[in-house]
Amino acid sequence: MNAQQNIATNWSHQWLRIAIATALLATAVFMGFVGSASANGAQQIRGIGYSDDIGACTDPEGAGADFATIMTGDLEGCQYVFVESYSCTPSGVYTELGSEIYVVEGPNGEVGTFATTYRFSAKFEDCETLTGEIFGRCQHPITAGTGTGDFEGVTGRLDFKDDIEEGNYPYRGHLRFTD
Repeated sequence: MNAQQNIATNWSHQWLRIAIATALLATAVFMGFVGSASANGAQQIRGIGYSDDIGACTDPEGAGADFATIMTGDLEGCQYVFVESYSCTPSGVYTELGSEIYVVEGPNGEVGTFATTYRFSAKFEDCETLTGEIFGRCQHPITAGTGTGDFEGVTGRLDFKDDIEEGNYPYRGHLRFTD
């Protein structure tokens, strides 16, 4: 290798080292922003809800609920559902509106509550009898000012998507806590 080739090789290696160092620095800065955003921003949550067919959800907060769901995952406890209205179309599309109260363990291990409104949409083989669900999903924005205990000051939203084969309701969402 002659002197010119040696200089060119060293020069390209130097640029490669600079490019790698710049990429690592940019990644570290970005991860710092992401870490601080999640610490000061929304807390991502997920888990699975199950129909309370065994009568496990008995908290007085749920008195008068149309049905309850046992919550597992990041929210451990019960969801009490109060149906306010529903409709069926001739093609089998079902829509339901209502409110809910969650009595669940919070991020600090303390049981607390919060309320949501919800909109459930599904497709059924027979909408009038609600049999033969083809798909179902719902959105649950948290009602501001309803949190107690670990959920005092919470805002955010939960989304459920029915798992027809397993017969459960996986959820995901985000919670934001005010200081």
